Amino acid sequence: MVLMGVALAGCMITDSMEDIGSGTYTSALMRADDPQREIGEKEHPVVVAKYGGEYSNAKVEALLAVILGRLVSVSEDKSRIYKATILDTPKVNAFALPGGYIYVTRGLLALANDTAELAAVLAHEMAHVAANHAIMRKEQETSNSVGDEVVSNVLGKNVATQVALAANRLRLAEFSKEQELQADALGIRMLGSAGFDAHGAARFLETMQAYHSLESRRSGRLGDEAFMSSHPTTPERISLARKHARFFGAPGTGEADRKRYLKGIDGLLFGDSAEEGFVRDNRFIHAGLGISFSVPPGVRIENQTTAVVANGPHDIATRFDAAILPIGQSLVGYMKSGWVNGLDEATVRETTINGYPAVRAKAYGGKWEFYIHAIQLERQVYRFITAGDRGAINGQAQTQLTAEMIANSFRRLSESEQKSATPLRIHSVQVGPGDTLGTLSARMRVNGDSLQIFRVYNGLSPGELPQPGDLVKIIDTEERPG
Repeated sequence: MVLMGVALAGCMITDSMEDIGSGTYTSALMRADDPQREIGEKEHPVVVAKYGGEYSNAKVEALLAVILGRLVSVSEDKSRIYKATILDTPKVNAFALPGGYIYVTRGLLALANDTAELAAVLAHEMAHVAANHAIMRKEQETSNSVGDEVVSNVLGKNVATQVALAANRLRLAEFSKEQELQADALGIRMLGSAGFDAHGAARFLETMQAYHSLESRRSGRLGDEAFMSSHPTTPERISLARKHARFFGAPGTGEADRKRYLKGIDGLLFGDSAEEGFVRDNRFIHAGLGISFSVPPGVRIENQTTAVVANGPHDIATRFDAAILPIGQSLVGYMKSGWVNGLDEATVRETTINGYPAVRAKAYGGKWEFYIHAIQLERQVYRFITAGDRGAINGQAQTQLTAEMIANSFRRLSESEQKSATPLRIHSVQVGPGDTLGTLSARMRVNGDSLQIFRVYNGLSPGELPQPGDLVKIIDTEERPG
């Protein structure tokens, strides 16, 4: 997390990353007379909690601080303090709250390719704040406000509805097309005035468009389209971004330091973290707990902050989480203890899953049918709740089959599996004389078309080839010093 502004008593903005401390500025420096401050302060903790907490990385924070400081120095309101937070989530997103609170995810940082592109994102969000768009958006939010959890509690009276909607995501009210275009224009003006390549905005919009097309063809993580829905990338928007940028000169006029940026994000966590468990291929793996389960082909799986959610096939949704078994209570007693509304107690059956004590049951709520599995490991109870529309053609059979396939795949990890269960990271590597797109993309430890993923994450247009000596991003599990 970085708190940045020109009016910092005793703080000097410098271009040297080594001279920038990480996380050293506190919210006490926010302007006391800022009427938006209270709104931002109230919503900030719930946004951070919802998006997996703050991501701490000294190199990335230093890079962010330098870029943000340069933008603030050319902004219209130089007395405003901007608080930029890196969110610990693989989702690609950036947004702002009233009072100067700006958020970028590490998923977005992984997608950008130079300092001008990151500066374009920050300047765009600063423009929303400066134009009071965040206040206008706040007024549009009703029951689905920033502080609401999409799946707030699966253990209560509305369990049926909440599990059925488990794949829903936290959504901020969207900016209008006019507001987005206004923020583009203001942001690009700041971008060029701060000495960055003003064409970085159009480049990043094109990368986002390529990323969105890639994700729409994959059955990967859920929720990454959130940035596209709130920041729609259209040919018109890209064309206007180029037009605004031409005021500052041709592409390449101003800083677009790819080498500095890629060195700054070298080692950046990619995808889910080890502490929360992560998804690899069609499996969820949690090395700390020593457990794993898999989902059928074509089912999308996402590791959310409070549960793991799988979507598919069709309108079927599965939620996986854990609880503590009360002392002296049996699994059957636990299943009947009232944590599931609509439970059909006649369906409660004891069983075993891969040698572990388990109980399965059914529940009903409105048009939804639920298949519930509770598996015991010591005092821990791991719970699978699969919901499907019982009125759909073959709905009950498909829901039951999906529920059993997922629950029956639950198992402990072997010792060697636990040791090898390391998360993915971004690594910046130099292209060698004999490297080709094929040899470089073959080093990527990713699900799907590694060549296309390599192209998108390195911002390569069709036909563009990296040259020997260039730095490129490789996604793998290797941990490297520095």
